[in-house]
Amino acid sequence: MNNVTKQQFKRVWFITGASRGLGALIAKAAIDDGNAVVATGRNAATIVERLGESPAVLAVTLDVTDEAQAKAAVQAAVERFGGIDVLVNNAGFGLLAAVEESSDADVRRIYETNVFGLLNVTRAVLPVMRKQRSGHVINTSSIVGYQAAAGVGVYSSTKFAVEGITEALHAELKPLGIHATMIEPGFFRTDFLDTSSLVVGKDIIDDYEATSGKLRHLAREINHNQPGDPVKLAAALIKVVDSETPPLRLPLGTDTLKAIAEKNAYVTTETQTWKALSASTDFPA
Repeated sequence: MNNVTKQQFKRVWFITGASRGLGALIAKAAIDDGNAVVATGRNAATIVERLGESPAVLAVTLDVTDEAQAKAAVQAAVERFGGIDVLVNNAGFGLLAAVEESSDADVRRIYETNVFGLLNVTRAVLPVMRKQRSGHVINTSSIVGYQAAAGVGVYSSTKFAVEGITEALHAELKPLGIHATMIEPGFFRTDFLDTSSLVVGKDIIDDYEATSGKLRHLAREINHNQPGDPVKLAAALIKVVDSETPPLRLPLGTDTLKAIAEKNAYVTTETQTWKALSASTDFPA
């Protein structure tokens, strides 16, 4: 297919995990807003089925854990559209298990996708944005990326990593004219709690029934009945990208706002309680 110039579109978006769920909805919202979208996922044919064929869409097969594939996907995007304005690192999955219940294989697998995969794609895209001296990196964190919870400790840790990476990117990229934002969705009505997106630990320990076990039961109860509207989330990202001063951190959902307020209050109280001991560890002035 002949190259399509970047100027024909409002922006060029590069979205990982775009074959279903939030990724597909974000892609659709971006297309409807007049943008070109490089929609990536493990099966490009599935993306075409979901989004249709259009001059505004480039479907690319991408396993984010494969660094060579990430570089090839970025090259294909540049060849087709001339650049990349928005990167949405959306690909990832969850792990529902107490920390002790989380197997080594599951832990390594989730880090390969949620952390190392995000880094693979980000490293591939940033040279394009640095050359342009413009762009916006949006990394998908979570409500448990700010406040960890029993039963998702390892998953939370991958999102804590995403938050740290994004805060550093914000400081490193701002002088280059590039924005970095982390989004923190709460519970949204997608298929994330299905087995297609969520690994449930196989080794269940009875001692954790009242903690991680409680969340395991809750996940089954609220699946497809979550409070967050994913279509509204996708629309919110359009507004963030259009903003002249986008946020570093964007909580999405009243449940995330509540979790942040609760954690901030807890940290403030605990810090004050132990302030004297904390301060006592300095050398004398």
